[in-house]
Amino acid sequence: MQVLVLGSGVIGVSIAYFLARAGHEVTVVDRQQAPAMETSHANAGEVSPGYSAPWAGPGVPVKAIKWLLMRHAPLILRPQLDPAMWRWCLQMLRNCTARRYRINKARMVRLAEYSRDCLRELRAETGIRYDERAQGTLQLFRTQKQLDGVAQDVEVLQQFGVPYQVLDRDGYLQYEPALATVKEKFVGALRLPGDETGDCFLFTQRLAEMARALGVKFEFGVHVQRIEEAGGEVAAVHTDRGPMRADRYVLALGSYSPLLARPLGLRLPVYPVKGYSITVPIADFAQAPESTIMDETHKVAITRLGERIRVGGMAQLSGYDLRLDEARRETLAFVLTDLFPRGGDLARATFWTGLRPMTPDGTPILGPCRLPNLLLATGHGTLGWTMAVGTGRVIADLVSGRTPQIDMEGLDLSRYG
Repeated sequence: MQVLVLGSGVIGVSIAYFLARAGHEVTVVDRQQAPAMETSHANAGEVSPGYSAPWAGPGVPVKAIKWLLMRHAPLILRPQLDPAMWRWCLQMLRNCTARRYRINKARMVRLAEYSRDCLRELRAETGIRYDERAQGTLQLFRTQKQLDGVAQDVEVLQQFGVPYQVLDRDGYLQYEPALATVKEKFVGALRLPGDETGDCFLFTQRLAEMARALGVKFEFGVHVQRIEEAGGEVAAVHTDRGPMRADRYVLALGSYSPLLARPLGLRLPVYPVKGYSITVPIADFAQAPESTIMDETHKVAITRLGERIRVGGMAQLSGYDLRLDEARRETLAFVLTDLFPRGGDLARATFWTGLRPMTPDGTPILGPCRLPNLLLATGHGTLGWTMAVGTGRVIADLVSGRTPQIDMEGLDLSRYG
């Protein structure tokens, strides 16, 4: 079967690889000149099933007001005259209940755990390397209230058998000894030993080469203009190089997916949430993180990737604006020096931004829609790297007429009616 995949980020490339392994003839189209040049390029590097959680939860509206007023704010709002932004915000607010939080987190953890297991299988089968480490995630709490608030997350972790540890200061220092010099800043931590880290860009580039070896064709520098519908299904994808046709189509263009879906009458509740990162060389390995640290107060992750430290986070609602904001660099630099003051060489930092495709409930949109030959794979938010390989397997199974190995309840567009 001929399959056209729109998008060559970590989601699109993972889908293409597993489709090719299933025996399909696959073409990937992207406007960039290489894989993983947008949102997958310099993310925080976390493969964190245990940390998978929706942003919408009890108390978040009140917290959001406080975040907006912080000097190093984890949330930045740039109001737009955009109905999609306000519709998305209202939908998110509706999900800020304890009941919806438990439902949404359970869906996210289900897919994320499956994807992490698929990644491990892929690594064992192919030997792919991407500066990976498997030493868990440490979520650090600066207040007792934050530490006490993990009870709701722990409930879902227990439901899915996800290992975890709630640690005091002495406990978390066993795993991140470089925090000893700043231990008085934190009251405790939640450790998720099953989480991993790795360079998403490096992984995607190498998986793309493996996909090419299986016969996948990559068409770069191609701008997708519109999707044509005829007879109740997709008839063609129109690009600046002319129409492209296939038997099946997969929409995996992240934050840009809703723009192509809207003329088809498909309203995808996905909105771009801007994130930032800096990458710095390690200056002192003994004073650098061992794995991934999440500062719960600033919503910033610090990850060790080989001989580099990646610092990423924040959520900025400002539409499709990709300008770099120096104030955001200052926040990332502040968190790094606050936790690992001698770990990285900030003078050699590189600064990046990308748009995360967020749904109001945090769960991605995977699978079929009303057009029978079009499948959706978007809305992964901050967890595209965490959920990519599992997404690839799921979409390949659906195209091949197989039942996916995980329960698809609540993962497709139908949950939005």
